[in-house]
Amino acid sequence: MPHKIAVLPGDGVGKEVIEAAMIVLEKVGFKATYEYGDIGWEFWKKEGDPLPKRTIELLKNSSAALFGAITSKPKEEAEKELIPALQNKGLIYRSPIVRLRQIFDLYANIRPCKAYKGNPLNYKDNIDLVVFRENTEGLYAGVEFYPIPEELRKTLDKHPNMRKFKDMNNEEISISTRIFTKKGCKRIVKAAFEYAKNNGRRSVTIVEKPNVIRETSGMMVREAREISKEYPEIEYMEANVDAMAMWLVKNPEKYDVLVSSNMFGDIISDLSAQLVGGLGFASSGNVGKDFAVFEPTHGSAPKYAGLYKVNPVAMILASALMLEFLGEQDKKQAIEKAVGKVIAEKKVRTYDLGGTNTTLEMANAIAQAID
Repeated sequence: MPHKIAVLPGDGVGKEVIEAAMIVLEKVGFKATYEYGDIGWEFWKKEGDPLPKRTIELLKNSSAALFGAITSKPKEEAEKELIPALQNKGLIYRSPIVRLRQIFDLYANIRPCKAYKGNPLNYKDNIDLVVFRENTEGLYAGVEFYPIPEELRKTLDKHPNMRKFKDMNNEEISISTRIFTKKGCKRIVKAAFEYAKNNGRRSVTIVEKPNVIRETSGMMVREAREISKEYPEIEYMEANVDAMAMWLVKNPEKYDVLVSSNMFGDIISDLSAQLVGGLGFASSGNVGKDFAVFEPTHGSAPKYAGLYKVNPVAMILASALMLEFLGEQDKKQAIEKAVGKVIAEKKVRTYDLGGTNTTLEMANAIAQAID
């Protein structure tokens, strides 16, 4: 029975890279039914919801989802773009992809960063690492306050480090929480070690900041140390996030699997992506127990929308990750091999690679390279 795949093109170039991925999925022989869903800025503007309930229902009845790209803007700008009938109604824009991660408990954000030989943007040709980022907690959980409620302020004022804020009123302070749970820490670290074990990876490095953020980063490191004992064949390492940024630039080939919390993982994975060619090569999977959403990590790039100019490799590699999730390992490897072949041949290149080929020309070249 074919898989049912929800397709969410989203905004801007998201529609174009999805189109490119479909060319490659058809060529590799992936059997599925596709149903397109509504998501993105136009639905925020006219409905006040960039992730309509009908789309959530679609996803609940799908095997997995492909997601293109999304436009996001600050709170005040977002409200101004609502249709007049929806303005001043108290509607607040929230990122649809963050909501999807939380609604479906897609706790693991998995971002492979591999250098393909022949890519002129590679920092080094021997980089092949994977970042595991906790996807539902931490600073991106959305538990924020402004102004601070009086009851919360009373509790906070009991903390000795609040003395420096004692002369400020509640409207002079905003708070974004960084919430960790033992469950969240354990399962993302466990996922990283299981991936390393199943894919012949030699090491797992926890990336946090426990010397300063003692309670939350401390919890993550403590749980990682315990879990690492279950995998004696895999080298376990620890790094502070600021030092990790330096070491990735200095010797990225030293690292194999990195695991971190939500915001730190976001930053480290973007840095790692740039080492292997930038966001045009940066794919990711938002993976839960029984469902997953796969996407490129680039944005909607409004200035390029409709030009079919951007590099579709990130989206194509995201579709390969989806195939792996669905048990289609051979097809996943065929796509990755084809991408490597096209990059190595240097005949078809989008603008970011110094060429003039279009999004769909790149997709067709990869499709033709599939054995």
